[in-house]
Formats: sequence, structure tokens, C-alpha cells
Amino acid sequence: MKTIFVLTTLCLGITSIAQDSTADETKHLSFSGFAEVYFSYDFNKPADNNRPIFLYSHNRHNEFNVNLAYIKGSYNTENIRANVALGVGTYVNANYAAEPGVLKNIYEANVGVKVSRTKNLWIDGGIFSSHIGFESAHSPSCWSLTRSMVAENSPYFESGAKLSYVTDNGKVSLTALALNGWQRITRVNGNSLMSWGTQFFVKTSDKVSFNYSTFLGTGRPDSTRLWRIYHNLYAIFQFNDKIGLTAGFDIGTEQVSRGSSSTNSWYSPVAILRFTAKSDWAIALRGEYYSDEHGVIIMTGTPNGFKTAAFSFNADKSIGEHLLWRTELRILRSKDAIFIKGNNLKKNNSAITTSLALTF
Repeated sequence: MKTIFVLTTLCLGITSIAQDSTADETKHLSFSGFAEVYFSYDFNKPADNNRPIFLYSHNRHNEFNVNLAYIKGSYNTENIRANVALGVGTYVNANYAAEPGVLKNIYEANVGVKVSRTKNLWIDGGIFSSHIGFESAHSPSCWSLTRSMVAENSPYFESGAKLSYVTDNGKVSLTALALNGWQRITRVNGNSLMSWGTQFFVKTSDKVSFNYSTFLGTGRPDSTRLWRIYHNLYAIFQFNDKIGLTAGFDIGTEQVSRGSSSTNSWYSPVAILRFTAKSDWAIALRGEYYSDEHGVIIMTGTPNGFKTAAFSFNADKSIGEHLLWRTELRILRSKDAIFIKGNNLKKNNSAITTSLALTF
């Protein structure tokens, strides 16, 4: 009887340890998700139901569709972190078009390890959100419903490795990145070089923060290599509980031809003013301009290239804790006639978009 009692106690102890171990692992693992459905009506009524080619989010006309939906799993301990998210939607179709096979549906997949015992210093590798810009594919994180032209035409995601450091008070972060290219998971065939990036973020107070990000690299094969340099600057001011302002300016240069000292440049200023009327209501006004005369990023084939100003107004309503209903009117005006309306080219384009976004 004593032997049976000892064995039983030992087995119960082992079971208890196994259960505790499972519980410990489970508390480090979490799951989340996001889904945004939308309807957008373009008043130029495009025959193919596609909005202008330089817009990659909410880009389908006169149909109900999914902009982005993903399921995400995260694992976090004191020294290890990892994220995997699989996504679908029209955003995915447009932005991952160059990627092969199932890579098109990887919204995020990365693993990181803390390399200092006393400091917040990490090395991460994989696929992660871009270090450029203040907007992302996750709509509720952005003050405007649709993305600005500069966000649409700079990386949403990138792949590679990064070394990041955050100060103990969380007010300053520094990041250095080695990347597979300009919004690429797989590097362009024939390109033997990595691209590089940096990010400096500082929060000077609870109401003011600044960011400066850079990119240096090429998205072409070695035989036609053109070096690209990109600068992204923005500041966020939260004047009080109700009024906030985000202002940004991006500028890029790229070689005219391989080995040339001459460059083509493009730039884009943007500002968004947001007013939070109540805890569940907010409105935002956005003004922006994008100039790409030589068609480095957006090619038009017109005399002045792509020179377009835009204005938008959106109203947001929070429905409970997890659901956000947003509606936006957006007007674009170009220096040249680049927008298709029937059989004609027009200088103007306008659309109204509404969406329901669920985060859980």
C-alpha cells in the first residue's frame, strides 16, 4: 500500500508539474484578429471597378469587399518574442502581387531575441511592418479611413533583420535594418545586394513625438541597378484631449541611370487634423500633395508627371470596444489629366468610402 501511495503521489506531482508548465507556456501565447469590410464609390465610375493605380487600399469601386482580414498569434517572454499573422483582402492582392505562392498571404512572421540582460536591445528577423511612415494597413490605428498617397506609395511591409534599442523610459528608440528591398519579401531576381534602413523615434512629452526614418537600396537586378535614398519625417502633436495634428514630409531620390551622378526626386507633404468630439466620435481633415515629375514611383506618361493634391474628410463612430464605423469623402486633383472617366481623361477624382473594422 505504501508503494502504491508513493507512486500515486509521484504521478500526481509529475502531472501537476506538466500542467503548470503548460499553463506557463499558455500565458506567453496570445491570439488576436482583425477584419475590415468596406464599400467605396468612385464618381468617375471606372469600367473595371478599380480605383486609380496608385491607391492600394480600399481600391475597389462600387462593391462590398474585404480590405484586410487577418488572424495573428504572438509569443512573448522576457527574452523571446514572435508573431505570425495570415491575411486576405484587396489590400493583400494589391500589395503582395510581386510575391510568389503562399507568401502573398503572410501579413507578418518574425522572431526576435533580446541580446542584453540589462537593456531593451533586440534582434528580430522575418517579415514585419515597415519602419517608414505613420500609417499602417490596420485602419483603426490611422486617423483617416483611407491611406495618404505617400503611405500608399512607400513600403507597408518589409523583410529582413533589425537591431532595435528602446531607452528604459520608453521615450527614445533606435533601429537599424538590413532588408530584402523596397516592400519585398523575396529579393528581385539578379539583385545580389541587401537594402538598408534606419529609424529614430523620440517622444519629447506625452503630447509630442518625432520620427525620422531612412532607406538606402535598390529594387532592380545588378545589371540595371539604380540606387534609391528615401527620407521619412513626421511629428505628432496632441494639443489636448480633443485636438491632434500629424504632419509629415517624405522625399526620395533615385539615380537616372546605372552609375550616374544625376538623380530624379519625388516628395510628399501631408497633414492630418483630428478632433475627438466624444469618446466614441471623431472627425479628421487631411491635406496632402505628391510630386513625382519623372515617374520614379508613379508613372503617368504626361508632361508634368504625377503632381496631385488631395483633400479628405472622415467621421468615425466607435460601436462598443472593438468595432469602428468610418466614412470618408476624398477629392484628388492632378496638374495633368490622368484620371479615367468613361472615354476621357480628367484632372479630378473623388470617392466616398465607408467601412466597418473589427479588432479582437
